[in-house]
Amino acid sequence: MLWDSVAMGFSRVVWLAAVAAFVARFPSLLWPLRPDEAGFLLVARSWHPEPDSLYGHYWVDRPPPVIWLIRATDAVGGAYTHRLVGAIGCALLVLAAAAAAREVARRAGVPDPSAVHRLTGWVAVATAALVGNAQIDPVAAKGELFGIPLVLASCWLSLRAVRRVSHADAFWAGLLAMLAVGMKQSIVGGLVFGGVLLLGSVLARQLTGRVVLRCAAAAVAGAAVPVVVVVGWAVASGVRLGELWYVTVTFRSDASRVIADQGSHGATSRISVLLLVFLGTGMVLVLASLLLRLPALVRHDAVLAASVTAAVGVDLLAVAVSGSFWTPYLFVPIPSLVLALAAVLAREHLDPAPHRTTLVAVVAVVVSSAVALVGWTGAWVAGRVPVEVRTGEAINAAERPGDRVLVYGGRADIQWASRASSPYPYLWSLPMRTLDPGLDDLESVLTGSDPPTWFVEATFINTWSELGTRPIERNLIRKYELVGTACDRYRVYHLNTVDPAHLDVDCSTPYRTIWGE
Repeated sequence: MLWDSVAMGFSRVVWLAAVAAFVARFPSLLWPLRPDEAGFLLVARSWHPEPDSLYGHYWVDRPPPVIWLIRATDAVGGAYTHRLVGAIGCALLVLAAAAAAREVARRAGVPDPSAVHRLTGWVAVATAALVGNAQIDPVAAKGELFGIPLVLASCWLSLRAVRRVSHADAFWAGLLAMLAVGMKQSIVGGLVFGGVLLLGSVLARQLTGRVVLRCAAAAVAGAAVPVVVVVGWAVASGVRLGELWYVTVTFRSDASRVIADQGSHGATSRISVLLLVFLGTGMVLVLASLLLRLPALVRHDAVLAASVTAAVGVDLLAVAVSGSFWTPYLFVPIPSLVLALAAVLAREHLDPAPHRTTLVAVVAVVVSSAVALVGWTGAWVAGRVPVEVRTGEAINAAERPGDRVLVYGGRADIQWASRASSPYPYLWSLPMRTLDPGLDDLESVLTGSDPPTWFVEATFINTWSELGTRPIERNLIRKYELVGTACDRYRVYHLNTVDPAHLDVDCSTPYRTIWGE
């Protein structure tokens, strides 16, 4: 009922923008599973919680809600169903952006309903363009994409809560904000926005202390729901709460120290790519519009200005301190940047000498998104070969029943395509480097009574020189035969046996769709 009353007021532009955001995810039909997606599916399908292991056979540093989602979509429609959920989430993000923009316009005092419709339309179009920009990631659907609609819906409800003094809105705002954290731990923008908004409202005497305390209590109660569910599940499953805390919270600090100590040329090079994408998508123009108009926003509504600025700041900080700098991280600041855009447009509408720089920023965002999507499609039409999937498929074609595959260096998409299990619990390189720093566990797997039949060197053994790679190299030389290098990229080894192994990797056939492959 709550959402229906809001949705009825959306203009045609908003609905078209939501449809466009959904359709812009069509590249997800044209490319196989990415490493994180494949890894999450492997974790979900083998999930067997134990006292000292949150997920059982494989290890991943993600909260249970996102793995629950992946497991549920896999059960309903198969391995690619989560991508449909991601596309729906993009459409919902646009609708939430329009709803939040309307709240911002009402808060700013925009009197003309047609002006409010124009403002929400601009914000919806910009949101669709940002989330659909192929420079970020038009294919994979994972925690960032699942979480941002929840954040923006939470921010909309927070604005409604302080306007209407609604405990129900505050409750749902808290619940959605914490549920977003359950998709990925760094998506905290909804919690920050709502917290600053409530604190600012009482400091500015827009609301009484008693009212704010009640709303805050409702928000905390809502935020507690996902936490209680996860903790209750862990207790019922026999998982130690210390293990749950380490996986979802403490591991990140250990991993950050590993990243800082070891360094990585790959991570360093990705910084420049991330900055270029931040520029190329037009996000930097939206940020610049906020900074240029921030003094006027503070004079007009310091509480909203502080809330938006805090959310933008914490989202950008989350990207900056990630240490890995993957481009999908840029999904995270989209909700706060959308709120910033709405606040600036509302302020400029009331300005007797309006600035057009913000509308220029919106146009730039839309043009960038269209060009990027056309470029991605053109590259796909020209033909692209997913070497990782072809490598896994070749291993699957050559393997025998009972064969196991170990992929070193974090390419779960190779593991997935091989259709074989791994005896090693770390499908990603960062957990391996953090939890098996000397590679003692890996050496035990290779020297044990049942070593993996296939070993794929997805990353050079000596990439991280701080690891105990010498014993691994010796075991490869002693126990394994180099079968070949897949497409001049990945070295594939086979356990020494009487019968020689043959690997035939298709390095020329482009990938077309997720069907019929």
